[in-house]
Amino acid sequence: MGAWQPLSGPSRQVALEILLDGPLSRAELSRRVGLSPGSLTRLTKPMVESGLLVEVEGGPTDARVGRPSQPLDLDANAHHFVGIKLTGDSAIGVLTTLRADVIASVERPLTDPTPSAVADLVLELLDELEVQVPGGTAITGLGVSLGGRVADGSEVRWGPYLNWVDVPFGEILSAHTSVPIVVANDLTSLTEATHWFGAGRNSDRFVLVTIGAGVGYGLVVHNQVVDSPDVTIGLIGHHPLIPDGPRCDRGHRGCALSLLTVGAITDQVGTAIGRPVGYDEALDLAAKGDPAAREVISRAGRALGKLIAAAANFTMPELVVLGGEGVRLAEVAHDDLLAGLHADRHPSAAELPMVLQPADFSEWARGAAVVAIQTFVLGTT
Repeated sequence: MGAWQPLSGPSRQVALEILLDGPLSRAELSRRVGLSPGSLTRLTKPMVESGLLVEVEGGPTDARVGRPSQPLDLDANAHHFVGIKLTGDSAIGVLTTLRADVIASVERPLTDPTPSAVADLVLELLDELEVQVPGGTAITGLGVSLGGRVADGSEVRWGPYLNWVDVPFGEILSAHTSVPIVVANDLTSLTEATHWFGAGRNSDRFVLVTIGAGVGYGLVVHNQVVDSPDVTIGLIGHHPLIPDGPRCDRGHRGCALSLLTVGAITDQVGTAIGRPVGYDEALDLAAKGDPAAREVISRAGRALGKLIAAAANFTMPELVVLGGEGVRLAEVAHDDLLAGLHADRHPSAAELPMVLQPADFSEWARGAAVVAIQTFVLGTT
């Protein structure tokens, strides 16, 4: 299969329907895109001939001709993508198919945050993952995500975890590889992955709340990710939740950042029990009934429930997705989360379906790959 030239109009809609939900019968495609069977056949014939679409077995019998129909699908293994998530101290990479299925992953410490050193590390991961592509074909696209503000799919205007300001990171990478590159905000990337290939793929309206080093919020409305420069600065982190809670570094008492981040929870549990703890240990202590740890985790659970309630009360989503490396809090403090949620929701309000993503940085790296997939398919950044 050759390069996928960005499509437009009905052709693009057909390709997207099959990418996201395929294989699909021609009858179902006709219904979805509003074309007659004859028009759809004329539209898809060159797409099949070029290898973009493939006919697969297993469809129902076509009554008109008396033989099984052949649904249309994409060859998800015809293209492969690399996604790399940068944190303040590590780089996590994944290799995916065209449908964002992860084939391989790798992680390396990030010890030098200068742009040139980080670029070298990204290119090392790209090389390491490229050799694992089945059949030895080339990587179609590379996505890199990080916390902060990114412009034009290339320039990092502000990267707080790496202390970057106005770094043309895409250009730095492009000088050393021919693989097409897109650089993106990590929360936007994770929201796009959840939207296209994750728990939100069939939801017209959903919210994504992440907890980890910070607190993030993504929103999809009318099947579109709501994008804004303000998405990148974590405004929800300073949303007030508990009036008598601890203070954040900006002096806000009881805001999301002061209660829900990995750092806040480990600091508070460590202070409560009199020794340093890691995040999983803090949650384990609470789960086992340690009174001091349990008090901190219970309060954090209630705060998370109140944060979800606020997001739901304003946007009325069909679904809430919880993610980030700190998402295990929602399991350990499940009852407290529901108590906080219900306290701030009307008794007659609809129940909110909630889905937890894996507490794994590879999910963020997969998000970076999805932005590369979207750029490849749609021809935009």
